[in-house]
Amino acid sequence: MDEREELIARIGESQDALARVFAHDRSMPLLAVNLTMQQLKVALILASRGSVSGQELATTLGTGLGTVTGIVDRLVAQGLVTRREDPSDRRIRRVELTDAGHRMTRELADAGLANYRRLMDRLDLDTLRQLEAVMSRLRTAATELYGPW
Repeated sequence: MDEREELIARIGESQDALARVFAHDRSMPLLAVNLTMQQLKVALILASRGSVSGQELATTLGTGLGTVTGIVDRLVAQGLVTRREDPSDRRIRRVELTDAGHRMTRELADAGLANYRRLMDRLDLDTLRQLEAVMSRLRTAATELYGPW
């Protein structure tokens, strides 16, 4: 293995180790949520995209529209999402998070953030600057590879 591959492997190992450390903190809010994996995926898609049509959800999830309808029905029953007509095409129903859905997805996204900040507080200013520069480069590379998100 050449130096580049060794470095990439060690970085991957460090990321895995950090993920395991943070998994404990992130798991508690996740365990408190009473959603199936598909329901959780829909909630997270809506949190990132806002209002989405049922067809867009079906395409994103790789499922049929009937499956998405059932998932959305259960999320509506839990008060996490709502349906409304698309203002530009009344035949299309759009799905979006309710205030409760936004709160739940924020809690999931923020889980572990306090401990992550405590970890960052242990780094000196020079290391934080270096880390910020590297993260900025990673973000640029990811955008070039996968497009903007």
